[in-house]
Amino acid sequence: MHLADYLSRSAVGLARTVRSGEATATELLACARARAEQVDPEINAIVRTWYGEAARRAAEGPSGPLGGVPFLYKDLSIAYGGQPMSAGSRFWRGAVAPAHTEISRRYLAAGLVPFGQTNSSELGLACETAPTAFGPTRNPWNLARSSGGSSGGAAAAVAAGIVPAAHATDGGGSIRIPSHCCGVFGLKPSRGRTPFGPLLGEGWNGLSAHHVVSRDVADSALLLDLVHGPSPGDPYAAPAVPEGFASAVGRPEKRYRIAMLTETYDGRPVDPDCVAAVELAARLAADAGHHVEPARPAVDMAALKRATRTLVGANARGALLRRARELGRPWTADDLEPSTIAWAEEAGHLTADDYVAAVLTIHGIGRVLGEFFETWDLLLTPTFAVPAPPIDTVDVREPDFDTYYAKLRSLSEFTSIHNSTGCPACSVPVHWNAEGLPVGAQFAARLGNERALFAIAGQMQEMTRWTDRQRTLLQSATFASSG
Repeated sequence: MHLADYLSRSAVGLARTVRSGEATATELLACARARAEQVDPEINAIVRTWYGEAARRAAEGPSGPLGGVPFLYKDLSIAYGGQPMSAGSRFWRGAVAPAHTEISRRYLAAGLVPFGQTNSSELGLACETAPTAFGPTRNPWNLARSSGGSSGGAAAAVAAGIVPAAHATDGGGSIRIPSHCCGVFGLKPSRGRTPFGPLLGEGWNGLSAHHVVSRDVADSALLLDLVHGPSPGDPYAAPAVPEGFASAVGRPEKRYRIAMLTETYDGRPVDPDCVAAVELAARLAADAGHHVEPARPAVDMAALKRATRTLVGANARGALLRRARELGRPWTADDLEPSTIAWAEEAGHLTADDYVAAVLTIHGIGRVLGEFFETWDLLLTPTFAVPAPPIDTVDVREPDFDTYYAKLRSLSEFTSIHNSTGCPACSVPVHWNAEGLPVGAQFAARLGNERALFAIAGQMQEMTRWTDRQRTLLQSATFASSG
């Protein structure tokens, strides 16, 4: 297969070429490697590869619905047995996965051919991807801009054409924010939809979820079909969806009632480009026959910020303490970002009451959203408060933690609320601004209703033809760098 053909196809399309005999899994892997060698020196999306192991799998002719499709794992929360796993951190240097995690086993059973890991912020704690351990991942649309985070490596790799879809995780927007920044599609599934086992029952008290970023909505839906569902012993599961997800793409089951919000939950303005993306998505939805009007859930954002600061900090500290026990030594300033140390130190002063209060707060906000979605089918908002910002806008090396956290939350509140509630949400790349940067709009739905998101996102893709925009980037061998 020629590289140009590889770049023009979705994951579903590439799998079809393998089944038909038009191409082999080995040829697809060669194309992925060639594209990575062509563009990754510029964008720094991939932190390590295992081409030898991947070549062995490809030569075996992997079967499954996505048999032979090259794939990348995020360097966080997913393990390929025998390969390093560093969580974007110097503190995990030398750590090796003892076995595949459950979601990795499911990707392999689907026929995917993983060949490496993508860059992540340390422990997934930032909405940018610029860890000291590996350096910044640059946005393919503008190398001076952030790729978002924490799954910035995954989104940049997909946007640049290395793979059509890549694994990602989302604990506060880490799938949707990079998708917004890099002009691809990203959906965070419902709490409990995808498994964290066997080492963990949940991520960040249920704030985090596994899924992918992709250029095509149909790829995301099929991949969720292939990996969703609890594994034995999981603490809970999302509501079952017997019909699956792929059949919903672009096919709404009814005329949706869509609430639209173009400012923050407490009434602060966001960047005009982000408002423009929401307004465009609203017009497209109305043109498709849906009902759209302004409305907002009554959310106490101050309480939500306190609760997530507590829960994320407690989980980060727990991970660091476990690693310290493995190494037989405490962490030092040479091991971790200043912001990570600040998360952990602050969490060390929390009480049991603080922790329980934080859990009760996110559950209460989940009730607010649950009631809101009794009236509304979807909530349409900006994905992020600004288009892709310059690298280090949210700097993990910021010495003042309050300053760092305020910047983080001011930009990401549209995404993080749905991690707290467990509701599914997606970013759709509907708009490009005057600087040529992609700008996403976010749709969210009630717990368990990913089908509605795939339906509306499929309509958005068909109406905007965002893949035409993406194709201009895929045809590039080098990317622009400007302020």
